[in-house]
Amino acid sequence: MGNRRRATERGRTKPAVIGGMIAVVVGGAAFGVYNVYDGGAAADDNGSTASDAKKVKTGPLSAAEIRSTAKTFLAAWQSGDPARAAAATNDTTAARTLLTGFGTEAHIEDVTLTAGQRSGTKMPFSVKGTVSYQGKSKPLAYDSELTVVRRAKDGKPLVDWRSSVVHPDLADGDRLVTGEAGTPPVKALDRDGGELTTAKYPSLGSVLDGLREKYGKKAGGKAGIELRVIRKGSTGSDSGSDSSSAKTSTEQKNPDKTLLELSKGTPGTVRTTLSPSLQATAESQVAKKPQASAVMLKPSTGEILAVANSGHGYNTAFQGSLAPGSTMKIISASLLLDKGLASVNKEHPCPKYSTYGGWKFQNDDKFEIKNGTFKASFARSCNTAFISQAKKLSDDDLTKQAQEVFGLGRDNWSVGVSSFDGTVPVQSQAQKAASLIGQGGVRMNPLNMASVVATAKTGSFHQPYLVSPEVDDRTLAKGSRSLSSSTQSQLRELLQYTAAAGTAAEAMSGLGPDFGAKTGSAEVDGQKKPNGWFTAWKGDLAAAGVVQQGGHGGESAGPIVAALLKAGS
Repeated sequence: MGNRRRATERGRTKPAVIGGMIAVVVGGAAFGVYNVYDGGAAADDNGSTASDAKKVKTGPLSAAEIRSTAKTFLAAWQSGDPARAAAATNDTTAARTLLTGFGTEAHIEDVTLTAGQRSGTKMPFSVKGTVSYQGKSKPLAYDSELTVVRRAKDGKPLVDWRSSVVHPDLADGDRLVTGEAGTPPVKALDRDGGELTTAKYPSLGSVLDGLREKYGKKAGGKAGIELRVIRKGSTGSDSGSDSSSAKTSTEQKNPDKTLLELSKGTPGTVRTTLSPSLQATAESQVAKKPQASAVMLKPSTGEILAVANSGHGYNTAFQGSLAPGSTMKIISASLLLDKGLASVNKEHPCPKYSTYGGWKFQNDDKFEIKNGTFKASFARSCNTAFISQAKKLSDDDLTKQAQEVFGLGRDNWSVGVSSFDGTVPVQSQAQKAASLIGQGGVRMNPLNMASVVATAKTGSFHQPYLVSPEVDDRTLAKGSRSLSSSTQSQLRELLQYTAAAGTAAEAMSGLGPDFGAKTGSAEVDGQKKPNGWFTAWKGDLAAAGVVQQGGHGGESAGPIVAALLKAGS
C-alpha cells in the first residue's frame, strides 16, 4: 500500500474488543446476546426445533425470519465476533474479512448497532462508534441497510452479503482503513482563484476526491490521519507519474474516499479550469431533474468550465458509459460527408423503414421525408437516412472516424481526474448499422459529446481537461487528422440548421446565429423511457447533457444545455 500501508502497520495494535454484551435494539425491543447465541436446539419463530426440521423451507421469508436473522448478525457484529456475524451471511469468507477489518484496520471501537423498521426483506440500521488511532479519536455515526434472503439448498434465511452492509460507500472489494492518508488533502481552486467545496458545489464531491488522488503529493501538501474507503486494487496512494499514451492508475479507477478526519493534513493547492458562475448554473440546472448530468467546455482550448450530476455520487458526466442515441449522428454525418455518401443540399433517402443485417430500423413515429435533402434528414433526426448507407461502409470506418478525427475510444485522455473516453467498437451487420445512430456498442458520456460538438465547431479535436497540463507536464491526447474544410463547413451547416429549424430549435431559441445543436434519444432495455441527450455550441462554448429515462432529448436535456450556453454568453 506504500507509505500509508507501512504507517498503518506500524501503528496497528492487537484487535480491540468492540462493545460487549450490550443489547441490540431492533424495532424498539431489546434482546440479550445470550439469547441469540444459545447453543442448544433453539426453537424457531414457528415453534419447530432444528432436530425435527427435515423439509427445506421455500417461499417468501416471514417477518419473524427477517428480524431474527438481522438480530443475529447485528448482535454478533456489535459484540466483536466477526466469525459468528459472517456465519449469518451467504458469503462467510468476504464478510469475515471485512468485519474483522472493521476493528483491526478501521480501528472502530465501542460499536452500537440499532435496527430500524423492517421494509420487506430489508432492515435498515444505524451504526455508532469511535474511531481511535495513535492517541487520536473521533465519534463515527452513519446509517446502513441489510437484506435477508433464503438459501436455496436448505431454506435458511441469511444476510445477503454486500460490502455496502458495513458502510454504504463500500463497493465489493473495498476496505475501511484508518491511518495516515496516502495522499495529502488539496485545496482546489476555480479558474478565478476561489476555493471549490462541496458545500458550495455539491456535484463536485467525486471530482475533488479525484483531484486529491492525482495531485495531493504533487501539490506539496502533508497527509493527516483519516478513516478512508480504499478502493479495490488501490494502493491508497498516488502513483506520482503520468503517461502521454495512457491514463495513470489514479485516473482509471474511482478515487479513495475520506469518511472521517482524526487530524487534518496540510493541503496543497491545485487550480482547475472550472468557472464559478457556470459551475453554479450547471448545479442548479441538473438539480431540476433526476439522473441528469452536464458538461461545458471551451471548443478552442478544451478547458472544462462546468461539470454537474444531479445524484452527487457517481460522476456520470465524466465516467458514464451510455448509448448516445442520435447525438452520435454528428460523427456519422462527418463520415458520410467525407466519403461522398451524403451532401448537405443533395437529395437523400429517408424512408419509414430501412433493413440491414436482418434488422428492421424505423424512424421515431415512423415518419418519412419524401424527396428531402440530407440537411432535412439530419435536422429531423432521420434514422433511416444513416442506416441506408451502412452497406457502403466498411466495418471499421466509423471506429476510425471517431478515433482519428474526434479523439474518442483510444483510452488516452488525461483530464486530471478519472474519465471514460468513449468507445465506438468495430462491428458488423446490424450492429454496425445501429452504431451509426448511437446504439449498438457505442458508449459515451456528456464530456465526450461536448467534445464532439466542439470538434465539429472548430474542425479539430482539443482534448478536454480540468487541470492545465502545465501543472504536471502531462501530454494531452491529439487527433490524427482534422475535418476537411468541406466536411467541416457542411457539418456546421447541418448543426446550425438543426438548432434553428430542427429538433433542437425550441431549446436553442434566441441563442443564434453562431450556434449549432443535435438532439438524441437512446433506448435502453428495461426502461420505459429512453435516455434524453442534447449537445450544442454557441460561440466559444460547447455543452452536452443527458437525462436518464428523460425521453426526448430536446425536452429533457435541451433546457439544461441551453441554460448553460445562455449563462456563458
